[in-house]
Amino acid sequence: MHYPENLKKGDTIGICAPSGGITKEFSIKKLELAKKQLQDMGYKIIETQSVRKEERGRSASGKQRAKEFMELLENEDVKLIIFATGGDFLVEMLPYLDFEKIKTLKPKWMQGYSDITGINYLFNTMLEIPSIYGQTIKDYAMKPLYRNLTDALKIASGEEIEQTSFEKHEEIIDFRIEEEAETLENQESIEEFSKENEELEKQELEKGYDLTQETKWINLNGEEKIKFKGRAIGGCLDCIKTFIGTKYDKVKDYIQKYKQDGIIWFLEVFEMSTPTIYLTLWQMKEAGYFENCHGIIFGRSLFVRNDYDIDFYQTVKDVLTDLNIPIICDADIGHVAPQLAMVNGAILEITSQNGNGKVKTILK
Repeated sequence: MHYPENLKKGDTIGICAPSGGITKEFSIKKLELAKKQLQDMGYKIIETQSVRKEERGRSASGKQRAKEFMELLENEDVKLIIFATGGDFLVEMLPYLDFEKIKTLKPKWMQGYSDITGINYLFNTMLEIPSIYGQTIKDYAMKPLYRNLTDALKIASGEEIEQTSFEKHEEIIDFRIEEEAETLENQESIEEFSKENEELEKQELEKGYDLTQETKWINLNGEEKIKFKGRAIGGCLDCIKTFIGTKYDKVKDYIQKYKQDGIIWFLEVFEMSTPTIYLTLWQMKEAGYFENCHGIIFGRSLFVRNDYDIDFYQTVKDVLTDLNIPIICDADIGHVAPQLAMVNGAILEITSQNGNGKVKTILK
């Protein structure tokens, strides 16, 4: 595994947008606050030219996005790349990436989730470069920073930390309706605050997570305690299914190379029906993805449609029971904040007991 150089104060953090961009006024103000807070913590910040652009779900053409990403990879001052946001079309830039050239460059820590799986997952399985499956740049606007954000920076700095599950998480909502309403509400609030009270505007922009729901990790087969360890592969299941059988699919080679470590999968769903989840996991299983697997941990799903009156938990049981491996559900991974900083490519030791969990990160 080709670990990046450790991040330290005074180093440069790069921001780019390999999928969607940041264009709404509220989000741009959060981006500015996030950059300022990281600068106040002692880091230099650079931003590529398409971060604040978006058309039809893309920050730029696939070729341009690849060019800007490569600029950060080739910049020796940049030690960490935190991506702008997720989206749907990151795959468009992959044909324009020079993977042979990337192999000759010093690896860098990278951080993001959702559609950023197209980088994290592939850089792990194709290039053996680890990365952090965690929050994108706008979350760094909140004050004080929640511990998932500081934990991600600790990992990029070379610390082998043990993260514990969070007591509470945000409410799981139908994002397609609520996100639009929330954005409009925030924009209206910001406009009003700007007119009336700068301090209220600042509080709204720096606001942390709205933690209202009790967190409970679920051991799928009712085990009192689950503990497993292995080299981690994973990300957003919606994205991973896209790569199965393509030229970017090097998973079988990867799990064979690291079979002595054992493999663990961390997965989370953005938006899928239960039949689609079943078929995707079935395809992964039949493709040999779960060979040498010591366990699977699923994050909280953002939006799952339960067809045939079958829920997520039963779907996972139906398709994966014959693997006879421990499976954890509803962990702090993915689209429902807060999420643990999961290192794609590291050795992870995962424990789940009494609804609580621990993830120990071993950087080797």
